[in-house]
Amino acid sequence: GGVGTLTLSWLERHFQAREVGRLARPGSFFDFTRYRPTIGYQEGRRQLTIPNTRVTYGKQKAGNDFLFLHLMEPHNNSEVYVESVLRLLAKFGVKRYCLLGSMYDYVPHTRPLIVTGGGVGEGTRQEMERVRVGSSDYQGPTTITYLVSQRAPDLGIETMSLIVHLPPYAQLDEDYAGAVRLMKVLGSLYGLPMDETYLRKAEQQLEQIDAALDENPQLKATIEHLEARYEARAERNKAEEASQLSPEVERFLMEMNRRFREN
Repeated sequence: GGVGTLTLSWLERHFQAREVGRLARPGSFFDFTRYRPTIGYQEGRRQLTIPNTRVTYGKQKAGNDFLFLHLMEPHNNSEVYVESVLRLLAKFGVKRYCLLGSMYDYVPHTRPLIVTGGGVGEGTRQEMERVRVGSSDYQGPTTITYLVSQRAPDLGIETMSLIVHLPPYAQLDEDYAGAVRLMKVLGSLYGLPMDETYLRKAEQQLEQIDAALDENPQLKATIEHLEARYEARAERNKAEEASQLSPEVERFLMEMNRRFREN
């Protein structure tokens, strides 16, 4: 849902971030038949924009300064890519590396979105407990850039990951509800204000989803199952089977995911 990009963009605007640099030869790492270059007009001339990893920085009058890394999944020379990011963090004396992102999960849009993650470093773990970020039990495919989080502690860098869980039946190009949820967590951690524009867009998207439900009784019933599972998951003291989806609901959600991938 573009949650990581939306959140980074908000942070950069808030801190009036300026660019540090970008890859000189992004084609060493990225396949441009998968990350497509785009063409458009700039100052009356047609210009080609090539997908790239960008690094920007933002400064505060007091408190933390920030580096913002727009990392992309490398298709080639992945180990070199990861090593380059680690060298950059070490060069700037970074104290904490935080990975922001999202994943689809069996959660309803009618409840506060769950944020899970992990952390290395005593201060980091305490802060995650304070803002009630749950520990992640996910196992499965992930990004190679997760190696940055895995190896950063060897350089004396604390790590934190914040992953918001999104409903699978509302797969949006830009999920503002997910971005707002991450912004609230980051706001609690670093004393940052909420973006009112993002709040309005999140409310509009939720209204559109609710309107679509009125025309889809099957999906409405599915969401009721997800709500029950959500409550069982939150309480953690109910029987394990109470949190399981019925086979019919599982098949329905899998079919929705299959159609989305085909389209």
